[in-house]
Amino acid sequence: MRRFDSLSEVRRELAAGTVSCQQLVEHYLDNIARQENLNAFLEVWPEEARAQAAAVDAKLAAGTAGKLAGMVIGLKDVLAYEGHALQSSSHILDGFKSLFTGTAVQRLLDEDAILIGRQNCDEFAMGASNETSYFGPARNALDPDRVPGGSSGGSAVAVQADMCLASIGSDTGGSVRQPAAFCGIVGFKPTYSRISRYGLVAYASSFDQIGTLTRSVEDAALLFEVMAGPDQFDSTVSQQPVPAYSQELTPAPQYRIGYIQDCLDRPGLNPEIKQATEAALEQLRGQGHVVEAVEFPYLDFIVPTYYILTTAEASSNLSRYDGVKFGYRAPDVTDLESLYKKTRSQGFGPEVQRRILLGTFVLSASYYDAYYTKAQRVRRLIKEKTDELLRDYDFLVLPTTPTTAFKIGDVNKDTLAMYLADIFTVQASLAGVPAISVPNGLDSQGLPIGLQILSGAFRESQLLAFANSLDLAVGQ
Repeated sequence: MRRFDSLSEVRRELAAGTVSCQQLVEHYLDNIARQENLNAFLEVWPEEARAQAAAVDAKLAAGTAGKLAGMVIGLKDVLAYEGHALQSSSHILDGFKSLFTGTAVQRLLDEDAILIGRQNCDEFAMGASNETSYFGPARNALDPDRVPGGSSGGSAVAVQADMCLASIGSDTGGSVRQPAAFCGIVGFKPTYSRISRYGLVAYASSFDQIGTLTRSVEDAALLFEVMAGPDQFDSTVSQQPVPAYSQELTPAPQYRIGYIQDCLDRPGLNPEIKQATEAALEQLRGQGHVVEAVEFPYLDFIVPTYYILTTAEASSNLSRYDGVKFGYRAPDVTDLESLYKKTRSQGFGPEVQRRILLGTFVLSASYYDAYYTKAQRVRRLIKEKTDELLRDYDFLVLPTTPTTAFKIGDVNKDTLAMYLADIFTVQASLAGVPAISVPNGLDSQGLPIGLQILSGAFRESQLLAFANSLDLAVGQ
């Protein structure tokens, strides 16, 4: 069976009777089994997927199928699905099964999506390479010696290698956009609060957002349309009505586009990525858009601010994993204190421990004002400046990553270098605005390059329409 790049292609074949949902599921199950070396899936649900496919085929025949009929989806291992394992790729959640289904996942099921398995990721979504997973790294399908990015690395590889049509991931500081860039697919993070976080394992609650990894912008728009909207189980979710994003993909003839020149002049930016970004900007000028350089004076403060705040929130959120309530419990403990110490020391990996320690430090009485309070003030400045730019311009365009996919083991031992890899993605997360990464060609080694676009909060219709046209113009 050929590879499908969008649900609309699948639906045409389903309507013509040349393929069935059951055949699609078998195709993806075969691809997963054949590419086990990529370590994209932690668990596959073959019998459930087959049963769901048969039910959807019956609905299609009866004309009662939902919007996502024919879409086979993988879930990042941070999303709750009742009765299924949920581990956040961590030893500390060994044996835990979710007691409920998260809102976003339930909405997918309600529209007849077929769920095929649980996907590898960095432990508790902390990482930029998928190397912190307790289950070992996922591997880039273009070169298995290279990382797929993180933290949603397994989710990106699964779409890249045709193991499912789409994946649902999470994005705290770029965790769907960066792996999308490394794998040559589309990664979309909506406005903070647009999709309910009920059923999403918490890393940093004021940043975490469910996002999508797809082969087309139109699929990202459709999945977003299904998952977005108010939810009684999440008091932080937006109450704004949800547009029909998938029906609003016609772009305006002209946009005002800004780009941060300091990003392109940044030391450490791969020259081929700079060249590809400049070529895309020049192409946009040629299409009649207004493209201008803008100043963003806080670029050097983005990464430190992000890591102070997210580690602080992680320290608080991960305090619940103590060996008492659920998951892994250390053996040979003598009292409650040793239970806590041994369980957390053995259950959490080095990167998660590092971030918990950093977060506890910045929240401590002696350093709270010096670090955490100051970082919150800087976050406000970053948000206000980003919002100001996005009032003057429809979009900000910048590279998704400073490098293409690096080799496994090359960066993960250099913590600072790994953190600085987030330099271009965390701005949208700090400001809470939507962002999308689309393919922007290949470098001289055949590795994908991503182009990132930011828009104003709750302006996803405009962002997706523009990205859809840009995907066609500069994609692979």
